[in-house]
Amino acid sequence: HGRVAMMAALGAVIQHYVKFPGFEKVPSGLAAVTSAPGSYGMIALFLVAGALELGVWTEDPSKEPGNFGDPLGLGQYDEEMRARELNNGRFAMFAAIGIISAELLTGKDAIEQFGL
Repeated sequence: HGRVAMMAALGAVIQHYVKFPGFEKVPSGLAAVTSAPGSYGMIALFLVAGALELGVWTEDPSKEPGNFGDPLGLGQYDEEMRARELNNGRFAMFAAIGIISAELLTGKDAIEQFGL
């Protein structure tokens, strides 16, 4: 959940500035999921993530649940790095919930919350 939350928090900020071709008119924030073609992108993302989860990123029975080790093969994944990743993931979960809650309350995306 931590890695997903890290990507969610980063994505909530980046989507204000970056639009993929064909998605220029899609609003930023949670409204992107409910308006076409943003909803089509969400469905495609969901299907790709599901395929990766079921086929590529499978659990290793010799490791604890959620421990995928070093997926990029950088050779930096030791106990200290695991502790850092867990702490950053926990913080990212609060960040993602904060961004979502603020947007539901105000209707503004993550960057608009700052008045930018």
